Amino acid sequence: MRRTITKAFTVAALAAFVAACSTTPPPRTIPSSIPSGGGGGGGGYKVGNPYQIGDTWYYPREQPEYDETGVASWYGPDFYGKHTANGELYDATALTAAHRTLPMPVNVRVTNLDNGRSIVLRVNDRGPYAKGRIIDVSEQAAKLLGFYGNGTAKVRVTYLGRSNMGNGLPPPIETPPDVVTAAKAAPTTHIDSAALGIVPGTLASAGPPPVALPLPAPSVSVVIPARNTEPTGQVTEVPVPAVTHLYVQAGAFSTLANAERMKTRLAAAGDVVISPIDRGGQRLYRVRCGPYDDVESADAALARLNGIGDNDAQIVVDR
Repeated sequence: MRRTITKAFTVAALAAFVAACSTTPPPRTIPSSIPSGGGGGGGGYKVGNPYQIGDTWYYPREQPEYDETGVASWYGPDFYGKHTANGELYDATALTAAHRTLPMPVNVRVTNLDNGRSIVLRVNDRGPYAKGRIIDVSEQAAKLLGFYGNGTAKVRVTYLGRSNMGNGLPPPIETPPDVVTAAKAAPTTHIDSAALGIVPGTLASAGPPPVALPLPAPSVSVVIPARNTEPTGQVTEVPVPAVTHLYVQAGAFSTLANAERMKTRLAAAGDVVISPIDRGGQRLYRVRCGPYDDVESADAALARLNGIGDNDAQIVVDR
């Protein structure tokens, strides 16, 4: 496994697992060790330094190939008017999001894999800090994506490019024209008919990384007024698998022997299996638990793996 770097794609424990599952999540407390922003509401572009939450280290960095599936949550009233991690002022009615390791501000496309709603959000904060979540979105974003009432959703998060600052100014490093174009519309290729793909960051041994699957082209616009027009404020619907499940994945290996060793080490958690998959001409052996049809069950499985020392495990979405 990729030592502690893979921890950038896992979630650190700071609150009870159920905190992000309620319709109105309780206050999310940002630990003092998190690098915070400063200054006025305009904010600034930053990658950020490594930081630790509990026994997990996170390593912010440039991630132009970022494409990950998992569980999203939303955060709101307790953060009105407070500074985000890059120094802007949080606005629950804006189309923004919090991510643990992406630079800020950048644009990502978030797709709800339960209903196909997809929207471009602007990452300008750090989080989430609940175990088993890959992104926190604003209240408005949760409403537009259709999971405000549920509190969580199975999502896909894909990096698009750098975003404008909160004051409307461009980032300090010019964004290539093709990235700017990508931030305004989803790619036009079709969704993979076999699987959602390996989550980046979980390849445990040498070899070419799996190719991230592009999002399908938008098919029908959803007529929902969006208050914020940056980056576009447009909600689209994209084709998604009819049925998806949650899995807790501990790692992916290019050799079966390594996967067997991890499975043996995690046997105490129960329900640990090896799931092979072919990607880019390479067979990978994924060590995972599942499938689960609800977030609570996936959270419980993740807690079992964490309890026996596997802090790299993460919740992913697959068929």
